[in-house]
Amino acid sequence: MSESEDDLTERSAALARPIDAGAGYGDGLGHTLVCGGGGLWFVAWQVAYLQALHERGLDLSKAERVVGTSAGSLIATIVTAGNLKRTAGKVDLLSKVPGIVGHLAGGDELKPSQARALDLFTTAPDADLARLREIGHAALAAHAPPVEKIRRSLGLVLGVRRWPSEALHITAVDTFTAERLVITKASDIAVAQACAASSAVPGAFTPPSLHDRRAMDGGISGTGVHTDLVAGSDRALVLSLAANVQHEVGAMTAAPGAQAKELADLAASGTQVLMKGPSSFDEQALMDPNAVAGAIELGEQQAAEDADEVLALWA
Repeated sequence: MSESEDDLTERSAALARPIDAGAGYGDGLGHTLVCGGGGLWFVAWQVAYLQALHERGLDLSKAERVVGTSAGSLIATIVTAGNLKRTAGKVDLLSKVPGIVGHLAGGDELKPSQARALDLFTTAPDADLARLREIGHAALAAHAPPVEKIRRSLGLVLGVRRWPSEALHITAVDTFTAERLVITKASDIAVAQACAASSAVPGAFTPPSLHDRRAMDGGISGTGVHTDLVAGSDRALVLSLAANVQHEVGAMTAAPGAQAKELADLAASGTQVLMKGPSSFDEQALMDPNAVAGAIELGEQQAAEDADEVLALWA
């Protein structure tokens, strides 16, 4: 192979990082932030929540690692770029970006190949690797909107072209192997492309290329918060859509109790952890632009209630 092909192979291989709470990925780090996925609604909630906390004294610039998955990849990028205040001031614009929203609300608008991929994901009771590969293969086979659509829309929201910080870590999943992928500044991938891969719900969007891989949503890996990437850090603030939810039946690759176990493993690594999320939400409205205003209001309200606890962790 030529040198360029060698480089491509090496960079592709370097993206894979096994999910392992005992690997010490966060050893030596101080403050860390984990931003999970949850659609347009959760993007708005996280922006409002973090900005309201910032106004009460939360210094997010202290975060030495910020992990973003799916919708959380946008938040992680915005935070590490120092654009939180500007985004919060214009968060209503998020409701006008069709590349993020897609057409998930109208099942009759999906082609059969898209519906198959989306159904495999939404009904997946756990993160069994064979099951994840099946979802990935269906995502590759789906006749979904082109990658450029979501990438352009995400670029508009992010407002950044260059990778903003070495602290930023964005997750995705390899559609063929089901390996967890971690994209960093060293990966030599555009940040909008990384966010597009992390947000590529099977059936909703065509899996983007990450070097020699095709990737899908980082949430297709169990709980979708990837807290093992900060395990061993001094302290971690974790934002999860399911922070206050207990499911008796597995769905979207999250098995019952999986998130609680992941948080327990994080604490066992020596990390002081605090997980927060919306007190309530409508699963049917996560991709509804009309629900954004309510998400902002709830995020601001909960930030006021949580401020003392979060600031104590972050001190």
